[in-house]
Amino acid sequence: MKKTTSRDGTTIAFDQTGQGAPVILVMGAFNDRTTGAPLSAYLARRFTVIAYDRRGRGDSGDAATYAIDREIEDLDAVIQAAGGAAAVFGYSSGALLALAAAARGLAITRLALYEAPPAQPAEHAQALASLVAAGRRGDAVEYFQRRMVGIPDEVVAQLRHAPFRPALEAMAHTLIYDATIVADGRITAALAEVRQPALAIAGDAGAPVMRKVAETLAARLPGGRAVTIAGATHHIEPALLGPELERFLDG
Repeated sequence: MKKTTSRDGTTIAFDQTGQGAPVILVMGAFNDRTTGAPLSAYLARRFTVIAYDRRGRGDSGDAATYAIDREIEDLDAVIQAAGGAAAVFGYSSGALLALAAAARGLAITRLALYEAPPAQPAEHAQALASLVAAGRRGDAVEYFQRRMVGIPDEVVAQLRHAPFRPALEAMAHTLIYDATIVADGRITAALAEVRQPALAIAGDAGAPVMRKVAETLAARLPGGRAVTIAGATHHIEPALLGPELERFLDG
């Protein structure tokens, strides 16, 4: 594990593996740098891969108040630690964060976006904040699962007993951050400012709305194109995603 410091003084932890051109993984909700490890291992055969803990997760610090701008500064700090410029892979809400960073002018060489989500109403972030403030982390997890992901009630009930449930509750406060990102219309409004080559990726075995989002992003990004991966779902499966990602990152 390595660490860097964001502009506001927050410590950002990351793992670095492999050798080659740098690629930074920006993970989504319920994820920290460890969940990106399988994809890191796949890409590390040809690239230097950096997976970091977004603020509030894992070994990274946090601040008393949240703003998307702080997360953009966090990514910029990781890019500087990678040598000053890097390709970026964004997953789910992390894809929208990566888009916001690219539009802001960060030194991103290429932009890969996997299963970027559709816009969501701002009241989700408010509801999650209320639950977390009341100490109802489990309820916040289930709110996100039901209302934002669309997981059926019976599956949500089963997931209460999953071995990873404590880890989800530990990250419940960061769901507010992800909900804030997906509700921010300024991100998609600024797509014309994203000039890097961009690949919007979706799986054909997942939710159809994700494919629609990928196609829309590709159409609106000046350097964008979309690809659908056969057999892929919202979950990252390196054997399915890795080859397409390698081809894109190779340019």
